[in-house]
Amino acid sequence: MAGVSRVVAAVAALVAVFSIVLPIAQAQAPAPAPTSDGTSIDQGIAYVLMLVALVLTYLIHAADLSHSF
Repeated sequence: MAGVSRVVAAVAALVAVFSIVLPIAQAQAPAPAPTSDGTSIDQGIAYVLMLVALVLTYLIHAADLSHSF
């Protein structure tokens, strides 16, 4: 039984070493900060305009329904 516990201890030690060493070996330099080319601003404006159009459409249809009865 003593031989089995030594093998288990050796495997556990190898797993511990590899779990520490492998992530360090695969580490990469941090990515550069993204720069805005204006597309995110355009997309934000488009979303706001779509929301305004949705609200106006809802209000117009709600007004039409209240006058038809």
